[in-house]
Amino acid sequence: MELAVFEFGTIAQATDSFSFINKLGQGGFGPVYKGTLADGQEIAVKRLSKSSGQGLNEFKNEVKLIAKLQHRNLVRLLGCCMQRDERMLVYEYMPNRSLDIHFWTNTNAYFPDQTRRTVLTWSKRFQIICGIARGLLYLHQDSRLRIIHRDLKTSNVLLDSEMNPKISDFGMARTFGGDQSEANTNRVVGTYGYMAPEYAIDGVFSVKSDVFSFGILLLELISGKKNRGFYHVNQSGNLIEHAWRLWEEGKPLDLADEFLAETGDLSELLRCIHISLLCIQQHPEERPNMSSVVLMLGSHNELPLPKQPGFLFYKKPFEADCSSGNDGSSSRNEISLSLLKAR
Repeated sequence: MELAVFEFGTIAQATDSFSFINKLGQGGFGPVYKGTLADGQEIAVKRLSKSSGQGLNEFKNEVKLIAKLQHRNLVRLLGCCMQRDERMLVYEYMPNRSLDIHFWTNTNAYFPDQTRRTVLTWSKRFQIICGIARGLLYLHQDSRLRIIHRDLKTSNVLLDSEMNPKISDFGMARTFGGDQSEANTNRVVGTYGYMAPEYAIDGVFSVKSDVFSFGILLLELISGKKNRGFYHVNQSGNLIEHAWRLWEEGKPLDLADEFLAETGDLSELLRCIHISLLCIQQHPEERPNMSSVVLMLGSHNELPLPKQPGFLFYKKPFEADCSSGNDGSSSRNEISLSLLKAR
């Protein structure tokens, strides 16, 4: 593969010996650091934690997959380091960090970061939505390999200096061959609130699993609220239920962040709410593929009416164990879930 191999000393120097001040975050793989190479290029370094039981396979998976991908809405892998007992991935640095940072203080759904959120006007959010959709379309249809991401969420969407979105973190991704449309796994990986029902319950995943995750991400971008841990003073349930209830009551725009409802393009907002509900329909065959989603986002054609979404309910959602992140949004699940039909 045409991939640079970095010396450990080069990475250590670039990150000031992995100093805490350069630490950007922590994921299931391990810590991520900002660095600056000798030529002035800024980089992001994912360092496999030596105590991580899941990282090595994901490291190999990510190197194999993302090294072959080239798209403006996918984060670019610059190289890796496999010296001594170190395993590190070196990426282009995204100065505006991850999408979730612009919505939630400490990624907590109960404490929205109002200051950061208002920076993301509707026009910028719509630009981000369209970019994510094009990145997914490339993975599903236009890349040399058909790739299912399996962990699409706000923390895995990075923003460059111009707020263009780039999908990141391919440690959980899987490739499909030729005519293959779905697969089954006994090891369900992903993140609370983003997993499609058929995947969370039966381990069946396909491109439509990513479409479901995209629909959740779309709801979160529009509402400024997380699906997991969603709270409404007059309602129980999650963000999916809240959106569906408003749709059935004929008040879908009530879902929108108040800031957007006052300043955004209401017809565009309504169209995106409609598309999100199409993406999170309960049965995968009823969800659009990403080529249809991109077309719907870029046109004014009439959309089909959405059917009942897939509702996920968690047993003890805040106590369930998941992969190594500390922010409650990490990416491995050992939980039981039930799929209940809407009333």
